Amino acid sequence: MKTFEYQSQLWLPRTPGDVFPFFADAFNLEEITPPWLQFRVISPIPIRMGVRTEIDYRLKIRGIPIRWRSRITVWDPPYCFVDEQVLGPYRLWVHEHRFTESAGGTLCKDHVQYAAFGGALVNKLIVARDIRDIFVYRSV
Repeated sequence: MKTFEYQSQLWLPRTPGDVFPFFADAFNLEEITPPWLQFRVISPIPIRMGVRTEIDYRLKIRGIPIRWRSRITVWDPPYCFVDEQVLGPYRLWVHEHRFTESAGGTLCKDHVQYAAFGGALVNKLIVARDIRDIFVYRSV
């Protein structure tokens, strides 16, 4: 299985203790995900975050309805958490969120390791661009 990586970072003028709760709240994903994905959290509330927490989502990728389930595999507030796809559109999806103090604020780093169905060609033609567009949307 061919894997790919995507990395991005965003600086915010707040402490990791202020920033972490926003990103750790699954429902805030609805706010920071591009509207064209029609992303919705469908897990019942409240969601108690921690290692082994599973969260269900519904979204559309290029108009195709998708269900996604992720599991939190690392939980280290306010510095890091990792979510991994259990069910969804990728063969592999591991997303590390890291928050470090930097220049009087917080550097938010995302590192995604993923594998696309269809391999390198599908990744090059579609998936890599879609992932980039999602993270660019979040930084605006």
